[in-house]
Amino acid sequence: MPEPQPEEPHVSGGQRSAEDGAIASTGLDGTMDLATTEGETLEKGLGNADAGGPADKARSLWSDAWRDLRRNPVFIISALVILFLVVISLWPSLIASGNPLTCDLAKAQQGSQPGHPFGFDGQGCDVYTRTVYGARISISVGVCATLGVALLGSLLGGLAGFFGGISDSFLSRITDVFFAIPVVLGGLVLLSVVTSNSVWPVIGFMVLLGWPQISRIARGSVITAKQNDYVQAARALGASNSRMLLRHITPNAVAPVIVVATIALGTYIALEATLSYLGVGLKPPSVSWGIDISAASPYIRNAPHALLWPSGALAITVLAFIMLGDAVRDALDPKLR
Repeated sequence: MPEPQPEEPHVSGGQRSAEDGAIASTGLDGTMDLATTEGETLEKGLGNADAGGPADKARSLWSDAWRDLRRNPVFIISALVILFLVVISLWPSLIASGNPLTCDLAKAQQGSQPGHPFGFDGQGCDVYTRTVYGARISISVGVCATLGVALLGSLLGGLAGFFGGISDSFLSRITDVFFAIPVVLGGLVLLSVVTSNSVWPVIGFMVLLGWPQISRIARGSVITAKQNDYVQAARALGASNSRMLLRHITPNAVAPVIVVATIALGTYIALEATLSYLGVGLKPPSVSWGIDISAASPYIRNAPHALLWPSGALAITVLAFIMLGDAVRDALDPKLR
């Protein structure tokens, strides 16, 4: 009696044996070579998943933010304006060959002339030259004040949010006191007794009254970041407080601080102009947009150009930094994606 032949395995979907160069359907690219291992096929499929290119690398928050910023026209325009302002602040002689302190009373309040496109102010000074040179002090004060506020506020708020307890409660009450002080009124009181013509008293005043805002932002961001699983895992593995702060919490909590500081930079430039306009900030012979606006105010009817040009430069600068901060906020906030 002949022995029964073993049944051949059932092959579904038109699959064939490996010896015939068989292929089978997969969930990746439609086919899988049965002569290769599953790992090799998965690696090949993942490599071809994106238009036949290599597998995408894991992107961080910062790389995603930079990719979004490069595609944002608001960021590009504001960054170009700020770059131009920074260049003329460092090298104003590139576009203004005159001396901002050289004045001719015979030309006082005169309009535009060849070589003097913005005309002259009430003292006969070239408005164009003073507007260009005024960018140096205004932007320098804004940048230095922002750096000081960001560093001091981030340090105090980050430590209070990380350790909590009495230090957190004490800092919260201190920030409440500073928030109750009107900025302009505080400047009138504190800077009126300063006789120095340097920019540092103005910068110090801005840092003194500006750090509570950054401190509160940094505190809340650190409290949120320290509750994440990776921080708890690092703590369970015996990581020190300094290591957790520097390696795990700070990189993930600094984004809101950067956004607020970028927007606040334009605010500090406007605050410096306001204090100089009121006579308690920078004083002549310093060249500042606030000083020029204050000096041109009495002649607004006879020489409006002397007021409009420095005012326009101040408005464009503040708007550029605010637009830059808004673009950075949209790029760094995952909820807005």
